[in-house]
Amino acid sequence: MDIEAFKVALGRFGTGVAVITTRDGEGAPAGFTASSFTSLSLSPPMVLFCLDKAAVSFEVFRAASGFVVNILNHQQQDISNRFASHGEDKFNGVKVRDGAEGLPLIEGCLANLECRTTDKVAGGDHLIFIGEVRQVHLGEGTPLLYYMGKYHGI
Repeated sequence: MDIEAFKVALGRFGTGVAVITTRDGEGAPAGFTASSFTSLSLSPPMVLFCLDKAAVSFEVFRAASGFVVNILNHQQQDISNRFASHGEDKFNGVKVRDGAEGLPLIEGCLANLECRTTDKVAGGDHLIFIGEVRQVHLGEGTPLLYYMGKYHGI
């Protein structure tokens, strides 16, 4: 199996861009830009995302009881880049408010989905997090898209 060809093939699948957020056991916010997020079920409403077991925030998400999917608009490329990076305070300068469960919602998004984690499933070098959507907040705008290693807007 040619892993590089596999990566190129996956890059040809255009996706929307989402930042997944939560809080650690002491209440500090954590988050990352998701490369893999999808809807799972309408009844009950469920979504899933995958997180690399080597990710800096892996243990925080593994221990958390919930998460927020923040679906970015085309003007939030800087937020996507910030949450995809390592080492800086990712929330510094980002407008955030607490959701119903006290988890951080990024303001200005196309949508924020507040979720309760219902299951975690091993998937190779990643863990698949499944969550039931408890609250939905809708915004306005056009999506930030990612295709073949570059951002695109509509």
